[in-house]
Amino acid sequence: MTAATPDASQPAVHYGTPEAPRIAVRGEARLEVDPEIARIGITVAARGRDRRSALDDLTRRNAGVLDLVKSYGDAVERLETGAFSITPELTKHGRGERVRTYHGSVRVTAELTDFTALGELTTRLADLDLTRVDGPWWALRPDSPAHREARKKAVHEAVQRAREYADALGTTLSALVELADIGAESTPPAYPQAPGRMRSAAYAGTPEETPAPLDLEPQRQRVHAQINARFTMVPPQL
Repeated sequence: MTAATPDASQPAVHYGTPEAPRIAVRGEARLEVDPEIARIGITVAARGRDRRSALDDLTRRNAGVLDLVKSYGDAVERLETGAFSITPELTKHGRGERVRTYHGSVRVTAELTDFTALGELTTRLADLDLTRVDGPWWALRPDSPAHREARKKAVHEAVQRAREYADALGTTLSALVELADIGAESTPPAYPQAPGRMRSAAYAGTPEETPAPLDLEPQRQRVHAQINARFTMVPPQL
C-alpha cells in the first residue's frame, strides 16, 4: 500500500468523492516495558565562616562525589554538574548586617544503566556528610526500541481497522492518503515524580533527619503511540 501521489496540475482534494471515497481511522498502542535509565539527583552542601573556606569545602566535597560516581565506570551513562551557589547567612540580632556564615551547594545529576550498581552507589553517597540523594527517576532513552514498537503497533491497528470498515462495505482500500503521528508533539517530563528520597545529612542550620527509605525497585514504563490515518477506498457497490 503506497501513499497517493497528487497530480501537480490538479489542486489537492482534502475530502472524499464518490469516485474515491475516503475513510479516516485512529490507531493506538500502549506498552509497558522495563526502564533503561535511572536518574538520581545529588546535592552537595558546605558551610564556612568566610566565603573562601565555604568554597574550598564545597569544591572538595563535590570532587569527592564526582570521583565516587565516576568509579562505577560504564554503569554511569551520564554525569552532569548543575546549579552552584554560595549564599551568606546574616546575623539575626544586633545593629547592622553582619555575615554569620556562608552556605554553599552544588547539584549533580547522574544517569545509570546498571540498576545493581545504583543501590550501592546511592547508599555510599547517602553516607557522605551534607549530601542529599533524590530519586531515582526511571526512564527510557529517546531512541528506545519500545517507542518504535509502539508506533508500529499503532499503524498496524489503524490499517486493520480501516480494512475492517472497507470489508463491511464490501470493498477494499485503495491508497494511503495521510498518516499523522498525534504523539509526536508531546514530550514526557525529564523528571517525573520521584518514588523516594534519601537524605544522609540535613543542610546547615537544620536538625538531622532520619533518611526516608529509597525505593530502588525499577518501575515499569508506559509507552503510548497514537496515529491518525486516511485512506481512499474502491467505490463500494451499495
